Amino acid sequence: MELDRLDRDIIGALVEDARATYAEIGQRVGLSASAVKRRVDRLRETGAITGFTARVEPAALGWTTEAYVELFCAGKTSPSEIGVAVGRHPEVVSACTITGEADALLHIRATDVRHVERVIERIAAEPFVVRTKSSIVLSRLIEAPLVTSRSEPFLAPHNESTFLT
Repeated sequence: MELDRLDRDIIGALVEDARATYAEIGQRVGLSASAVKRRVDRLRETGAITGFTARVEPAALGWTTEAYVELFCAGKTSPSEIGVAVGRHPEVVSACTITGEADALLHIRATDVRHVERVIERIAAEPFVVRTKSSIVLSRLIEAPLVTSRSEPFLAPHNESTFLT
């Protein structure tokens, strides 16, 4: 799907404030409210916009500790098998296959370090897990939405990371 500059600007406005009205977005990007609505409808139909959500501070829900856990698996464990297994744990907020020695990288949010430990113990008990290597997050340095600027809507500056929450 090809996105033009106006589509990117509309998506940027929605990422900043998904509750903005079509009129507010239109004023920002130089379109009428009805033109913005037509474009948002098209972006939803084509799958460029997959939904709307609220961003919530995890600490407000009691999730004050986070960790990244490298998962080392036996043999040729498939990504789908890993996904199904770690998906059973609500504390795993994202998981991906990665390059390097580990087979997968998990992002865990929990109430405290002991909670993280219990989650890792449950995951390590999966029959295909050989070992884990974890890192507890001390502080977040950068937390940016997918769209980081109006000038380069889908590209983070080369020296920064983009995190999705």
